[in-house]
Amino acid sequence: MSGIKEWKERIRDGKLDGKLLELYVDEKQLARQRERYEQALTEFAGVFGGEEPGIELYSAPGRSEVGGNHTDHQRGEVLAAAVNLDALAVVRKVEKPVVRLQSAGYPMITVELSNLEPKKSEIGTSAGLIRGMAHGLAKNGHSIGGFEAYVVSDVLGGAGLSSSAAFEVLVGTILSGLYNEMAISPVEIAQVAQYAENVYFGKPCGLMDQMACSVGGLIHIDFKDGAHPKVEKVDVDFAAYGHSLCITDTKGSHADLTDEYAAVPAEMKQVAGHFGKEVLRELEPEAFYAEIPALRKKLGDRPVLRAIHFFQENERVEKQVSALKKGDFPGFLQLIRESGNSSFCYLQNVYTSRDVRNQAVSVGLAVSSGILPGHGASRVHGGGFAGTIQAFVENDFVETYRKALDGVYGPGSCHVLKVRPFGGVRFN
Repeated sequence: MSGIKEWKERIRDGKLDGKLLELYVDEKQLARQRERYEQALTEFAGVFGGEEPGIELYSAPGRSEVGGNHTDHQRGEVLAAAVNLDALAVVRKVEKPVVRLQSAGYPMITVELSNLEPKKSEIGTSAGLIRGMAHGLAKNGHSIGGFEAYVVSDVLGGAGLSSSAAFEVLVGTILSGLYNEMAISPVEIAQVAQYAENVYFGKPCGLMDQMACSVGGLIHIDFKDGAHPKVEKVDVDFAAYGHSLCITDTKGSHADLTDEYAAVPAEMKQVAGHFGKEVLRELEPEAFYAEIPALRKKLGDRPVLRAIHFFQENERVEKQVSALKKGDFPGFLQLIRESGNSSFCYLQNVYTSRDVRNQAVSVGLAVSSGILPGHGASRVHGGGFAGTIQAFVENDFVETYRKALDGVYGPGSCHVLKVRPFGGVRFN
């Protein structure tokens, strides 16, 4: 098994270039990734010591939601893509049932695996996610054990690219590789990651983020059967249509927004509960529309509007998949616009009404709508309220678009990304 020196030699000799190109989908990235991997190996040795062999490398990507804004928690349909930003870990297996993990720029995390029960003190922490992943895999019958890891991530934290899901999938992939011969399926790792985030981290998220990070590629997911979601890879290359995927960090703060995020699924479930159902997917749209007057009187208007968004967005995902399969890229872009409009008007997750002076996402969408007609389409991205906007932009117009958005939010705010065809991986 390779040690630090052997891995560095393989990197310098170009023996990892093939794998790096598969993961980062851009030859221009190779030099930076070689340097990044070498630096991570050096940092691991500085923290944990680098003389012993048995060093392994793992990677898990961030994700971009393409369609299905706030539908996954209602067991709806989504279209999502893994992207070529990732969390990278240098790892060594240890005999003691203890995980020691240090992320670049953060203190060491130590998690004793002898006690896997949730801890109140770990809510909202990476330690909680590690413990939750270990417990979820163990209760599913898989082997777990200790390891040392140094992690570096370029998945933008708090920017809607699912840095937490990338971290969860990374931990799950490490445990799969070290103790289960990489035999745990990506779908199961994603389901355990959602469990860890819901129960141990304390965030009532759906399953889209984890599934996209774990499976990789552009995928259509139908969550109707929550225990056995249907996952279909959609074979499309946006570059073939002369467009790039752009994600812009609007620099809005996520502080104090937990209640806003939680209210979206809660209000949708209120509507479902009126009919004796758990989630909106269990409800026929016709029954909902017929009951709107009573729902408005009972629940108010916002839950009704959010339910309208769900039913329309769920149908829109199927239309997006169909358009891409038929090669109808203009039709796909129009559906992106419709999704964005629905999120703004009906879902109402572009800004919080508690702080109307700060509408960073709204500004980005306004600037985008002013310059993108004829050159692409934009929409709110991910959970909303703060974070990022997404745009599909003609390649010849990307620099114009990037300059405009960077002019609003600062240099480096607009990121041009590629779809990564793989989820969580171990380097061989």
